[in-house]
Amino acid sequence: MVIKPKVRGFICTNAHPVGCAQSVSNQIEYIKSLGFEQEGPKNVLVIGCSTGYGLASRITAAFGYGSKTLGICFEKQPSERKTGTAGWYNTAAFHNEAKQAGLYADSLNGDAFSDELKTATIDKIKQDLGKVDLVIYSLASPRRTDPETGEVFKSTLKPVGQAYTTKTYDTDKDKVHEITLEPANEKEIADTVKVMGGEDWQRWLSQLNAAGVLAEGCKTTAYTYIGKELTWPIYGQATIGRAKEDLDRAAQAIMQDASALNVQANVSSLKALVTQASSAIPVMPLYISLIYKVMKQEGTHEGCIEQIAGLFNERLFTDNPPTDELNRFRMDGKETNDATQAKIKALWDKVTQDNFHELSDYAGYNTEFLNLFGFAIKGVDYEADVDPLVDWS
Repeated sequence: MVIKPKVRGFICTNAHPVGCAQSVSNQIEYIKSLGFEQEGPKNVLVIGCSTGYGLASRITAAFGYGSKTLGICFEKQPSERKTGTAGWYNTAAFHNEAKQAGLYADSLNGDAFSDELKTATIDKIKQDLGKVDLVIYSLASPRRTDPETGEVFKSTLKPVGQAYTTKTYDTDKDKVHEITLEPANEKEIADTVKVMGGEDWQRWLSQLNAAGVLAEGCKTTAYTYIGKELTWPIYGQATIGRAKEDLDRAAQAIMQDASALNVQANVSSLKALVTQASSAIPVMPLYISLIYKVMKQEGTHEGCIEQIAGLFNERLFTDNPPTDELNRFRMDGKETNDATQAKIKALWDKVTQDNFHELSDYAGYNTEFLNLFGFAIKGVDYEADVDPLVDWS
């Protein structure tokens, strides 16, 4: 079939297998070009491995350090009449590239929040890897089923304390407008923490530790976004922010639980980028379009793969890496420094419906959004007839 993007709101409902494969290949070539010299991880578990920062982490580990990687994801496979998800095609492409390079790569597809998948993962590690020395936690989900009670919790994107009115950009209507978000109640806050906080990360590491599959000195990190003044009301000081604060608690609990193995747990704060998760958050399409404009002018713009390469090379696998006051790795400094934020704030104050496309880099935002699903990738013939049926062998 000839596959064209089908965009609805902040999601694309299909994906292009050849485009996804080309995107994975491009990221692999970037990592190989860096020529990492320091010793890195041997056996890596990536929880949330199929898109965005999780996929970039898997690529960096495998093709930067020669690591064996086991990935966890929740993706839909294709049929003859419908494409699979982008994450399905990304994972298939990664498996193929790893196989050609002689690297171990396998993936388990299912609900990462469930204890059943945790048990299957532990069995797979014992069978194929023995122990893991790096665990990446990069999940983004709107809901979570508690594995003990069966209760389903749903996250909420709301401010905390008071209503918040701000500018936003509606990608469907190509419209800059004001939006008012009512404050979350206590249940909505607690439910968001339950879904997006550190409980599941902690549960993963606890069960891996109890099963004896964590190596001495194992490292683990969970990804977050902190942001600055413009995004704090909807991100940092909102329901998502409360959930992300819980990651700091979980990091300490993980190290205490696995202290005998000297496990190191850090939250890693990364820059704002177009991802399937960020596209759904009010304010973020406008904010990201503006930071792309500023950071590209400054020559400081980075995508997922550049951010993760820096995290591995400059934080995770270097001696005495710098951390902030909460022991977090900060890879967001090129975005959150005062000078860059001042430029972004100046554009934010000026932007209107009439000048949005002039002041922003929405074209770059939109291209990266399409890239997530394998579209608008250079070198891919989107008029060609392609087979959507791709497996993970």
